[in-house]
Amino acid sequence: MTHKRWIPLPPPAPLTAQALTDALTIPPALGWILAQRGVGTFEEARAFFRPQLCDLHDPFLMKDMDKAVDRLAQAISGGQKIMVYGDYDVDGTTAVAMFYSFLRLQNANAIYAIPDRYADGYGVSLRSIDYAASEGVALVVALDCGIKAAQKVRYAAEKGIDYIICDHHLPDHDLPPAAAVLNPLRPDCPYPCKCLSGCGVGFKLVQGFCQKNNIPFAQIAPFLDLAAVSIASDIVHITGENRTLAHYGLRQLNAAPCKGLRSIIRLADLEGRAITIGDIVFRLGPRINAAGRMESGRAAVDLLIAGSDEQAQTIGIAINEQNARRKDIDRSITAQAISSIKNDKNWSARRSIVAYNPHWHKGVVGIVASRLVEEFYRPAVVLTESNGLAAGSARSIEGFDLYGAIAECAPLLHSFGGHVYAAGLTLPVENVEEFARCFEEVACRLITPEMLVPQVEIDAEINFSDLTPRFCRLLKEFEPFGPGNMSPVFVTRRVFCYGAPRLLGSPAEHLKVSLVQEGLACAPVDAIGFGLARCRPCVEAGSPFDVCYTVTENCYLGKTTLQLHLKDIKPSGEVKLWEG
Repeated sequence: MTHKRWIPLPPPAPLTAQALTDALTIPPALGWILAQRGVGTFEEARAFFRPQLCDLHDPFLMKDMDKAVDRLAQAISGGQKIMVYGDYDVDGTTAVAMFYSFLRLQNANAIYAIPDRYADGYGVSLRSIDYAASEGVALVVALDCGIKAAQKVRYAAEKGIDYIICDHHLPDHDLPPAAAVLNPLRPDCPYPCKCLSGCGVGFKLVQGFCQKNNIPFAQIAPFLDLAAVSIASDIVHITGENRTLAHYGLRQLNAAPCKGLRSIIRLADLEGRAITIGDIVFRLGPRINAAGRMESGRAAVDLLIAGSDEQAQTIGIAINEQNARRKDIDRSITAQAISSIKNDKNWSARRSIVAYNPHWHKGVVGIVASRLVEEFYRPAVVLTESNGLAAGSARSIEGFDLYGAIAECAPLLHSFGGHVYAAGLTLPVENVEEFARCFEEVACRLITPEMLVPQVEIDAEINFSDLTPRFCRLLKEFEPFGPGNMSPVFVTRRVFCYGAPRLLGSPAEHLKVSLVQEGLACAPVDAIGFGLARCRPCVEAGSPFDVCYTVTENCYLGKTTLQLHLKDIKPSGEVKLWEG
């Protein structure tokens, strides 16, 4: 990729931005951004900056919550065996760990199970139902999966097993005939927050059970660390209720995480520093995910419910080693996929990517799909062979409804599910070529040439002189950052490189520079641009250039300094923002 589009976000109402700036006594750029994000009054700003647990919605606003709470209470009071079942990714394993731990607090007769990526595939499996029946299970609580398991839930009913579904994936028209189906995306569900994680939906059931049975919220507040890990790792919007859950979850994660998370924090070299959403996404989540990718997601649950530091450390070390292996396999397969695509002389004319190799490791195809999107900026589907079928994952680009596009190819598929930007699918091996053709047809119809150029959304324009300690301190109050509340991207005009730029990494693909702005007597500002080695000629040309960036901190040898995280660099005057 040689360039990016700089897209200015719609400007807020000037009077609203000014009113917030005045009422909160904050820099104008931050008042502008706050108004841009839908905050219109002082009271709304207070709720944004100081979320309260009392802001959480009443769980009984969710369709079927009363049925779910009653069926769960019946199982617990009657001593019925409950199986907690969830997906093998971070969202699913945190959900299972959270719910199973809660059931233990209630002295419930409970076990847990995680599907095997290879033997079961994604979601509720017939094998898991047979296992539940052999264990005498009367109720299964399915977390982060199950919304498309109508036939399998019917099969379970024949064996005398009830299901409570706690899911957040898009439902079919045919909902499972379960004792309760909790999913904010149900068309008939009035629940206000439509973007809960799977663990988040499970937490609402726990909250509803406590509310109905007069159990203090303080008893379940320690589980918020797991909720925060799920929210960050599943890339759901960190707005509204999710912002409150993430805020208090991060507080729990930093102050008193469960033993399993504490071991992963230590292994990720994050001990002794404030853990952020970004740390979860890039350092904690991948380690937890590695268990389900490489061997069994059950190990992740074992870690997260560990009763001693010694047990947590033993499991954590094993999972950390699995993550190291995952990285090696991921790099190898990504290189193979990129090479095969570039060897096709017609790849640049296509608007989608479908890569298939029967020998690729199923556990990393989702990561490889993300890597291909980064490399080629096209929606990517990566498939391998598993249990006689082509199975894999897909990732999308901005503005392209991946789930909808795959749904248009449904006659060729065995199964599929997911979201607008990420999905999983299986299909007969003999259909792969036809699927690639069908998917490309949909992509050509819906993706414009402009959409194939990655974009950077710009929040505001500032000068380097605005980057005062108070500005940076107030900016941190906007956290936690994530989808729906991303770290603001600023533009600064007419800057120059101070000294010589450096290239970092192996290969040397990252750009490290110190910057000064024309006409300002400020100290040089350190900046790093990951993957921006291509911008070195622009920086060295001696002419002024414009930069867009987020404001971050660099912690080194116990010292914390301001550092800009560069998103892109362009010659000055090339981009017009909020003009005309």
